[in-house]
Amino acid sequence: MGLLDKLDLSARLDKEEYEKRVLRGQRRFLQLRLTLGGHMGHAGHGKIGPGVLVIMEGPDAAGKGGAIKIMVNHLDPRHYRVVSYGAPSRLEKDHHFLWRFYTELPGLGQMGVFDRSWYGRVLVERIEGFCTREEWRRAYKAIVDFEESLCQESIILVKMYMHISDEEQLRRFNSRAADPLKQWKLTDEDWRNREKNGDYQKAAEEMFTRTNHALAPWDVIAGEQKRYARVAALETLIQRVEEGMVRWGIPVPEEHEALPIK
Repeated sequence: MGLLDKLDLSARLDKEEYEKRVLRGQRRFLQLRLTLGGHMGHAGHGKIGPGVLVIMEGPDAAGKGGAIKIMVNHLDPRHYRVVSYGAPSRLEKDHHFLWRFYTELPGLGQMGVFDRSWYGRVLVERIEGFCTREEWRRAYKAIVDFEESLCQESIILVKMYMHISDEEQLRRFNSRAADPLKQWKLTDEDWRNREKNGDYQKAAEEMFTRTNHALAPWDVIAGEQKRYARVAALETLIQRVEEGMVRWGIPVPEEHEALPIK
């Protein structure tokens, strides 16, 4: 049984608990972010820590965008960058598949969030036949080597996969289709991809097995209820950043309950 089969999609939070944990989590992550950026704490006085890179993967409509908002909407917009990746351009196809990600990697003290990432090589490109079997099979090692180098030199890497049931995905698709302000999120390709959900899940399980490593393990988030998923993503981010700080020899600051959001 794989990670996604074991995931408890019934997890729920009521509104009061959600709001309390979001506020506490955002305050805590702001504190960690300012510390790594050299704006307070151990890394103050111009001394900065590693960058933070968050990779978000998962099926269409799994809630990646909502989780990203919870992670960053309380931060100064100068302190992070969110990049969404789709199909590579002609120029990008002429290079190594990792090439297009290099310029968006966060530097020391910075933060980036990738809405989809180099894992497209072993997910959508594999399933849709956009690369050969040899290309996606050798990509696992290329990805792990790349990530380990980043984690050893300049980055705390956090990898999350948000998952929902086929039934919940269909409900969200229909909701988007009925809302004029959300229809742009839904494409014919999204509907076609639903027919291959089983293939994508199988590919995701192999991806977890082949690319999980000590410096950047995978975290699988139950996305069936949006409130639970957003809090789980935020608290997972905090946990992984704290672990990264320890690995980098940066004292993890005590949680400051009164730390303001703005």
